[in-house]
Amino acid sequence: MSGIKITSSELPGLYQSADQASLDAQKNYFRGLKWYLLLLICAAFASYARPSDIIGALLSAGLFLITLGILIFLRVKRPDDVWYNGRAVAESVKTRSWRWMMRADPYEDCENIEIISKQFINDLKAILDQNKSLSHSLQSTDAVNEPISQVMKEVRALPVLERLAIYLDQRIQNQANWYWSKSRFNKRRAQQWFWVSVFLHASAIGMLLYKIKDPAFSLPVEVVATAAGAALTWLQAKKHNELNSAYALAAHEIVLIKGESTSVRSEQQLSEYVVNSEAAFSREHTQWVARKGD
Repeated sequence: MSGIKITSSELPGLYQSADQASLDAQKNYFRGLKWYLLLLICAAFASYARPSDIIGALLSAGLFLITLGILIFLRVKRPDDVWYNGRAVAESVKTRSWRWMMRADPYEDCENIEIISKQFINDLKAILDQNKSLSHSLQSTDAVNEPISQVMKEVRALPVLERLAIYLDQRIQNQANWYWSKSRFNKRRAQQWFWVSVFLHASAIGMLLYKIKDPAFSLPVEVVATAAGAALTWLQAKKHNELNSAYALAAHEIVLIKGESTSVRSEQQLSEYVVNSEAAFSREHTQWVARKGD
């Protein structure tokens, strides 16, 4: 088996640039949402701690003003759009790259490899043209990387079975491991945030019941209720439950896909296998992108 290792740096510069743009936008989106929710809780606490104090009122108003600014930023800049569009471009480029390396449709063998290479580059241009809104977020430093690296050329030149072995190990198994890991991570996070939400709701109920017994006693019911709402909003934004189910299903499908490789012996069979595998990856990714509108 060939010792060739295909890392993200060996893929076209467009992949690296779109991938980084997506990761940065994702961080900015959740950072903004996190501060928005935390400051809402702080504003509610300031109002509770100093209910009849002008300083408390000004502090609360100032915090709400900041949260308004964050809300406007998220609405105007739309980092979530860059996050999803960047991921769509990156995954499309990765799929095309693996098809090219495996000599799969539409990049089968021909007399002149330059023809296939030009077709691949034109397909990358088409992907970029379909996502022009992402252009302002792409990293210029990654754009200088060659669209077809030397490692990609070396993989394409290998015999059928060696290419298949690389595809199974560095594409199929890599994806399966990624999906299993993400599924477990999101399952843990969903459980953690569920119990946080349960605790906060139970605390608010307990405080309200205690106020029935002693109406004069001051309790931060509004603060806890705001925190409970914030926890629920964060859980919905992270989509831990949905991602846990989707990633687990994708991982099972990939394992089944890997089992179909035993019959691959020829160029045509490898091409069909890669096309079917990449179509499965694309289906999962399409469903993932569709969740943006949920």
